[in-house]
Amino acid sequence: MSSERGANQAGRVVAIVADIVALILGLWILMYLLDANRANSLVQFVHDAASWLAGWSHDLFTFDEAWARVVAGYGLAAVVYLFVGHAIANRMHRH
Repeated sequence: MSSERGANQAGRVVAIVADIVALILGLWILMYLLDANRANSLVQFVHDAASWLAGWSHDLFTFDEAWARVVAGYGLAAVVYLFVGHAIANRMHRH
């Protein structure tokens, strides 16, 4: 019974981490679209974190418009993290 509770807690942690990662990526997309001040410390932190998290999908798409590349690249990363993170969490809940 305690191993079930541990798996449920671990699954919950995985889902929360996936949500936080997607939130950071979504926040960067929003900041980019709203032309946030890149000299601001918070904006720099979010951009650096999002760039690191989406390094594999950054510039994956070659749209002419920069905003479309940002939305597609970082948005894809957010969706993948959410999908994979919640799939792993659900699998942990079942076992």
